[in-house]
This record gives sequence, structure tokens and C-alpha cells, in this order.
Amino acid sequence: MRAVLMAGGSGTRLRPLTCDLPKPMVPILNRPIAEHIINLLKRHKINEIIATLHYLPDVMRDYFQDGSDFGVEMTYAVEEEQPLGTAGCVKNIQQWLDDTFLVISGDGITDFDLQAAIAFHRQKKSKATLILTRVPNPVEFGVVITDETGHIRRFLEKPSLSEIFSDTVNTGTYILEPEVLNYLPENEESDFSKDLFPLLLDKGEPIYGYIAEGYWCDVGHLDAYREAQYDALEGKVALEFAYQEKSPGLWVGTNTYIDSSAKIQTPVVIGNNCRIGPRVEIEAGTIIGDNVTVGADADLKRPILWNGVTIGDEANLRACVIARGTRVDRRAQVLEGAVVGPLSTVGEEAQIAPNVRVWPSKRIESGAILNINLIWGNTAQRNLFGQRGVSGLANIDITPEFTVKLGSSYGSTLKLGSTVLVSRDQRSVSRMVSRALIAGLMSAGINVQNLEATAIPISRTMTTILAVSGGIHVRLDPDRPDYILIEFFDKYGINLSKSKEKKIEGAYFKEDLRRASIQEIGNVAYPDQVIETYSRSFERHLNIEAIRHSASRVVIDYVYAVSGAILPQLLAKFGCDAVVLNASLKQSALFTTEKEVLLNQLGQVVEALKANLGVQVSANGEQFILVDESGLTIRGEALTALMVNTILTAHPRSTVVVPVHASSAVEQIARRHDGKVIRTKANPTALMEASQTNPNVVLGGSGDMGFIFPQLHPGFDAMFGIAKLIEMLTIQERSLVQIRSELPRVCHKYYTVRCPWKVKGALMRYLVETHPTSNLELIDGVKIINPHNDNWLLILPDAGEPLVHIYANSEDRQWVDDSLTEYRQRIQKFIDREQGLVRDSL
Repeated sequence: MRAVLMAGGSGTRLRPLTCDLPKPMVPILNRPIAEHIINLLKRHKINEIIATLHYLPDVMRDYFQDGSDFGVEMTYAVEEEQPLGTAGCVKNIQQWLDDTFLVISGDGITDFDLQAAIAFHRQKKSKATLILTRVPNPVEFGVVITDETGHIRRFLEKPSLSEIFSDTVNTGTYILEPEVLNYLPENEESDFSKDLFPLLLDKGEPIYGYIAEGYWCDVGHLDAYREAQYDALEGKVALEFAYQEKSPGLWVGTNTYIDSSAKIQTPVVIGNNCRIGPRVEIEAGTIIGDNVTVGADADLKRPILWNGVTIGDEANLRACVIARGTRVDRRAQVLEGAVVGPLSTVGEEAQIAPNVRVWPSKRIESGAILNINLIWGNTAQRNLFGQRGVSGLANIDITPEFTVKLGSSYGSTLKLGSTVLVSRDQRSVSRMVSRALIAGLMSAGINVQNLEATAIPISRTMTTILAVSGGIHVRLDPDRPDYILIEFFDKYGINLSKSKEKKIEGAYFKEDLRRASIQEIGNVAYPDQVIETYSRSFERHLNIEAIRHSASRVVIDYVYAVSGAILPQLLAKFGCDAVVLNASLKQSALFTTEKEVLLNQLGQVVEALKANLGVQVSANGEQFILVDESGLTIRGEALTALMVNTILTAHPRSTVVVPVHASSAVEQIARRHDGKVIRTKANPTALMEASQTNPNVVLGGSGDMGFIFPQLHPGFDAMFGIAKLIEMLTIQERSLVQIRSELPRVCHKYYTVRCPWKVKGALMRYLVETHPTSNLELIDGVKIINPHNDNWLLILPDAGEPLVHIYANSEDRQWVDDSLTEYRQRIQKFIDREQGLVRDSL
């Protein structure tokens, strides 16, 4: 007799285990389900097997080949174009089925007596015999009623609870006569239970049900997958084990080492070439695949580990599934029902919550707590917040469901009934994210002042004016055009402190979320006269008369992102001629190369119009690049120096705040004007806080981050910066070219080195230990200074990436180049040594 093994299923409900495996190839006791079925057929003298394939067909063909290694003869039929259904795929191979044949599903585990069922079929002279079994909950299966002779009277595919009329179900195994296939159409999708069997009943053909004794489990979902494994270990189903039984209930493969101090409760399966470390505790029900390493003191409570898994020291696994090639690092926890897809990494002390699924090739960062499925993004981070807020791939990491929970987490850290301001840029994706945030805030009983699309400087200004508890702004990330950035600020408009960010993270990861009752749900209001309010604040801090008499002509390039495009209105109000470029909206942000093209065009327009200056505004109104009247760009360190020089010229003996890595040109300019320089950590929050808390500060920030004017509001503001610059140029009667020529000549360069997260701390310690304390500043990173001049070198770990930045600063270009080369080599050598790549000492 021939058997048809239906093995085309994709196993959607078993994902992520079936992302790169067809469902019949998912392992049970370290053997594919299909192999157990083939062993069952072989035990019942059925050696000719035709497998029907559709999803990832090569996986099964490569494993079984012609079947000779498994004692059977295998042939394959692949549904190339479309799935034909359970009956259609058998109809497709009708020419090979010229005698009674058996059809068996490729995703079930059973030990039914097939020969007894075949004998029943022949005795009854049946055209189709369904092998049935009785189950406690038949809702997921086809329900069947037979009479006392076994003749089928009625069946219903997957009934609702109210439709259940029997506990006898269809197991997907059939004994058929070849002529029944004549009832099926050619090359059309058809199903045995829905199409063929009802038709046979209508035609009066003899169709019987054989109620089999024994075990049967449809491995249709992840819970059933685990249960089938545990049942097999406990002997509830007769399966062939791939390994020798070393002692009762302990099956161990060849070339496997188990430390003598390991504690094992049986039954347990441990595969070939495994290494079980000291003091490992393995609870009954654990299944360990081939080539698995388990580190010292690991605690395994009934996990299912596929081939090639590595478990770190002191890891804790509980009734989870870890797919092939995955690494679970030291002290990590994977809890009940969790499933980690193949080739993933679970970092040190990370925790995967119960029933969470991780798709293949993902990385869970050290210390991260993952309590939602990780499907599309690449990484589960230890922290929600990065350098500037919460960021991630738009609609992949930052999804509506993620954002609702984030809004609810933030709202849960505030008092019930508090009010939060929400704003965004004009893109559709930002609208989607802001609405999800608002829904989350409302669910926690927080009221919302929704500014909708506006520039972020306006949001910060309105935060204090509206007297809200905090604010959120959503925009495309200024540095990564496919990322969304969500920034949170406090009641003063300053980005949240680390302690407040930690509170939000704690609420998010622990799911400690407040659920407001219906009468406490938050409200949404839409403030009016927002631009007018900002405009009045803007005017109060400018010398309007100076600007009005300047007759300046300014060219403004908005690079197709126009939330901050109120500047031309304001300048026109003050008598300036503003020419606007690229003020239409594009839903996607421009890449750096595209911005550079527009910057060159801006320079040409400035020259052609004989304008006083040009400016390219970006980051939703926070940042800008200048173009002088000759068409040359001023950006980065040159822009920082120019702004500091211009503002200190107008306000001598004042204070400026700059990040730790800014050029020493700032100090040289401050000395000219008897001013003071405060350096801060290289992040926006530190700059904002220092600009607000220190006395006499007239300017904060840098050319790369933007500029802060503390008297206006605590954030970066490109619009006010441009207006202030026009005022200064008019009063000081100078041009950008003139000011630029007066700036100090300082060489300032940087280089970036890849540095693993785990090495960063050791690298910083090494640098501190190998330099005199008198030559060190530890504001942020390690700054190696020369007390007698402005020469310095800064090694600054990146806050969001496994990188280290090396900055060198001096009036001597050769010193900068030599220092960068020396420290690049020195740091790379240290990293290599720490990673075990280089054994010689530094």
C-alpha cells in the first residue's frame, strides 16, 4: 500500500518556529514530525510514500532524499503555483494512486494501529474511511457522528461551541479507494472534509469512520507543540527515540559530556555532541538537541532546546522553546511559553516574558525586558530612551500598538487628571504615532493639549505658557530619515531627566499601567492662537527696530519639511525680505546627499540674488546651516564659533554653554570678550539644563545640535537664531564673510571606532588609569588635556551605538593628525585584546 504524506503546510500558528521550516520538519524529540510519521508507516508495512509539498519544499527533500536512509521509498509532488488544499493535492497525483491508499497529515503525532484501520476499511468495503479519535475539546477539529456499524451519518468542520454534537473528531488520516478522486475537479483547490466527504455522503457512497485507540495530537499551535514533546517523554505516545536510553528515562546521544555535579530529573533527552556544565539543574521534561552547550549553574525547567543552542552560565529557562543556533547569555531568563526563533541572541541578564515570541535573527540587548512579540525590528533594547528620546524604524519598531503603550506608560507616571502637550511634524506617519500616544495618555486619565503639526520650538514655548505637566513631540529623526523620534519634555520644556525616563521605562517594562475608569478618561483640547503666542514671545527678545532698518534679504531653504515655515511671516513683519525655497511637504525625509545638493543650490541662489545670507532649516525648526553672501556654507564647528562670536560681541562678559566636544575656538572667542564657557555632556538634555540653571547664559548649543536662547525657551530654535543673527549683523554692521575671517584658526577632527558595548567601560577605565589625573577632564567620556594650551583629545563613547568617537583639537594640524592616528591604534589594540583577538600586552 502507498501512503500520501501531506506535508505542504506553512504552520502559521507555529511561527516563529516555521519561519524557515515547513511545519512537518519541526522537531519533536529532536526528530522532524514527518520522520515520526514515516516511522509509524514503516512499522505498519507501508514503505512507499508520496509527500505533497508546497511551503519550502527543498527542506524536506534535502532531509529525506529518496528515503533509503529511513527504510522507505520517497517521492515528492510539489504544488508550485498555488496550494490545492488537502484533497486537491492528492487529486494532483491521481496517476500514481491505482490501488487502496492511505492519506496522513504531516503535522500530527500519533501511534494509531494503521493496519487495524486498513482491515476495518476492507471489511466494510468502504470507499473512504476516516480514522477518528475522541478528544475533550473538539472545537478546533472536524466533528463526526457514526452509527453503530461505523457508517458516517454527519460531520461538521470546526464547529462553534453551540454546534458541538460529538466528541469524535477527524484526525486527518484517511484510507481511500482511488475512484473517489474522480469526484474532484482538476487543478482546483478542494478539501477532503469540506468538499469530498460531504459529496460522497450525498452520492450514497459507503463512507465509514474508524475510532482508533491510542495517542493523537495535532501539532497546530505552540502550546500543542510543547505538550506533544512532554507527552512523548512521559511515554504517552509510542515514538522512536534518536538516542540510547542510558538509564531509565534518560536518553543521551553520542560524544556528550555531562559534568558530574549536574543534577538531572528524568525523563530528559540530551542529544549528540552536547556539553552540560557544572551544577546545571535539569528538570524532568527537558529536551536538549544536538551540539548544545549549557553553561555552569544554568537552571533548565522543561525547556525545548533545538540543535546548536548555547546557554550561558546561570541562565534560567522555563518551559520555553529555543530554536536552532540561538545564544542565551549569562543570567538571562526565558519564561513559560516564550519562543525564541532561530539564530537569535538573548543578551546577559535579559528577560523574555511568558508567551512572548521572538522572530529569527533578532538580538535582545543585555538587561532588556521583552514583554511584547519581537517580529519586525532587529533589536529589543535594554532602554526605551536613547540620546534624544525614543526612536526606532517608522511603523516597524515604532508601531501604533507600541506607541499606545508608551503613552500609557508616560501617563501612568503623572498624576491622574494632569495635562500633557502633544505636537508633531507634518508627516502622515507622525500623525499616526501622535494619535496613538494621545490614546495611551487618555487611557491613563491624562488630558491632552494637541498642537497638531507645528515646529518643536513652538511646542517648547507653549509648554510653559499652557502650564502643562509635560510635552511630547513626534517627528522624523533628523539624522535617520527612516526613523521616528519621540521626544518628551518636562513642564519647563526641557527634555526629561534620566530619572524621569527611567520611571517611564519601569512602567512600560513592568506593565505597571494605570487604567482610568470611564469618567476619568482624559480629554483632548486644541489650543488656538499658538503661532501668535509664539510670535509675541519671539518679538519680546529681539531688537525689532534694528531688524526693520536692516533691509536684509534672506533665502530660506526648508528642504521639503515645512512645520517651521512661520519664519518668513515673522521676518516679513519686521521688514525683511525672505525668499523661500523647497517649502512643499514630502512625506519621507531627504537623505544627506540630497540635502547637500539643495545646499549647493541655496548658495547659488544667495549669490544670484545678492542676499545677505542663506539658511537651510532642518530638524523641524531646531537646526540650521548658514550660507554667506559669497555662497559658501558655514556649519558644524565654524557655525558654533560664529554664533558664539556674534552673541558675545553684543553681550560681553556673558556665559555660553557648549558640549564637551566643541572646538576650543569657543574659549578663544570668550577670552576676547571676557566671557565664560561652560562645557556639558554631549546630549541635548545636559545643554538645556545647563543653559537654564547657570546665571548670565546668553547662548547654548552647537552647530550640529542647534542653538539655545535661554531667555526665549529652553530648547533649540533655528527660527529665533536666524532672526537674532540678522539683528546682530545689522547692529554690528558686519557681514558673515567679515565675521568668518575673524574666527580663530583651530584644527578640530574626529574619527569613529567600532567598540562592543561590553568593552566600553573597560576602555574608559584603561584610559583613566594610563593618564595623569591632572591631564584629565571627565565631563563626558575621557578628555585628555594639556593644561598649558588648548590642545586636547576626547574619547567619547556613543550613547546609542557600539561606537567610540575620538576628537582631537589644536592649532597645530600635525599634532591633531598624529594624535588621532596614535589613539586610533591604541584603542583598537585594547578592543582586540579585550575580545581575545590579540594576546600580547599593550
